[in-house]
Amino acid sequence: MLSSNISLDNLKPDLRSTRTPRVQRGLFIRLMRVVILMFLDAAFIGLAWSLSGLPGINSDVWTIKKISFILLNFGLILAIFQTTGLYHAGVHRRNYLGIIRGISLSTLLLFFIDFFYTDNSQIAYTTFITYWLFAIVFVCSSRYLFNFFTNFIRLKGAIRHRIFIIADEQDREHYHIKLLEKENYFSIQGYADSQCLDLANREITFEYFRQKNVDQVFISWNSIKNRLFLCWYFYNSGITLRMLPTIGEFSLPKSTFDMIGEVFFPTIPAPIIVGGDFWLKRFFDLCFSFTFIILISPIYLLIAIIIKLDSPGPIFFRQNRVGLHGKEFKIWKFRTMVTNAEKIQASLEAKNEIKDGVLFKIKDDPRITKVGKFLRRYSLDELPQLFNVFVGEMSLVGPRPLPIRDVEKFQTRHFIRQEVLPGITGLWQVSGRSNIDNFEDAFKLDMDYIENWSLWLDLRILLQTFKVVVQKTGAH
Repeated sequence: MLSSNISLDNLKPDLRSTRTPRVQRGLFIRLMRVVILMFLDAAFIGLAWSLSGLPGINSDVWTIKKISFILLNFGLILAIFQTTGLYHAGVHRRNYLGIIRGISLSTLLLFFIDFFYTDNSQIAYTTFITYWLFAIVFVCSSRYLFNFFTNFIRLKGAIRHRIFIIADEQDREHYHIKLLEKENYFSIQGYADSQCLDLANREITFEYFRQKNVDQVFISWNSIKNRLFLCWYFYNSGITLRMLPTIGEFSLPKSTFDMIGEVFFPTIPAPIIVGGDFWLKRFFDLCFSFTFIILISPIYLLIAIIIKLDSPGPIFFRQNRVGLHGKEFKIWKFRTMVTNAEKIQASLEAKNEIKDGVLFKIKDDPRITKVGKFLRRYSLDELPQLFNVFVGEMSLVGPRPLPIRDVEKFQTRHFIRQEVLPGITGLWQVSGRSNIDNFEDAFKLDMDYIENWSLWLDLRILLQTFKVVVQKTGAH
């Protein structure tokens, strides 16, 4: 079958997960920069405080008020610097105007706090001015010296980010490549064209990244625009993905902009802890399915009795569906059709309302029982799939698992939807349910979900599902 040539032992659980938890690549360099800068800022702010004669550091008598005032000063400075991006890499940490603004704001706030909230304040405003001048001179000087020594060390080849460039020959603009080569905080580990991300070469490419400890990849838009799901491979490898600037328009999910030299590069940063979001999703699936199965067990029993009274046959309908990585599993549903429904389907293929024939849908399907129509109208027939969710064969939200008959009609590009855990509901279901009459439309919605997935998107889809079911939108 479809999964006969796939070794499931070598596959990770889901496109959005990782085999083993790991931290973001290049994190140590970034943390080291932030820690050193914060230490230098605190040290020289303390020196400016001491030399200006502000109370506390040189005092023989320490009081709670003095200690609180000193800690407030350090906290204000560091918080302002952090929120204004002065601990970020590159031009951000060299933003001397931003440093002056931050110190000025914190000094002004301290002055007003001392004036309005400190009883019998004896600190002259000239003392605050002296502290302000010392702080600006000391912090700016320390930043300058830090940059000087950092550049000196990087010229020797140390503490550089190891990067790789993926772009076809026509997309490798000479200016951008020269810019990356010029910036001494990058160590270029190699170049490749877009074919390195093709299915046949993908594992070799990412193994090379692991061997070379690559923490950032610069890629052209043309290399990834039609397969944005590849962002998950970088995301779950702990690799920060940066787009080479392009003239045309593009849409990159979860992207921010970072400046390198004088050029903005769209960036998808890897998470600090890789794979955490997916395992949080799985934990939610497990807890929700178990709790809901217990709570609605009386409804299960009631539906079972009604089905038995309505028509002869079993209570449950079990069918082979194609799940994660093409592996077949048994999906559970309440039976809504006559017992020989699958045999009758062959004679109904000519009435199929799905234009491309990949899916099979008939609005007034003669195989559906009276009770089945009611169950389908409110999607109650899907409730037993909570057991599939509980055992890990499905998720609450994801692309719907399709019958073997449908998957056998797939084109090669459609199989990417089998790289994520199938779900009870998804974008396809909340965007029209049975009103969709073309598999390509459903596939595009599945790809939108895969490329833009987040825990918040799952939550929105779940809430929208309840609304769609209650309103009976597109149900049949």
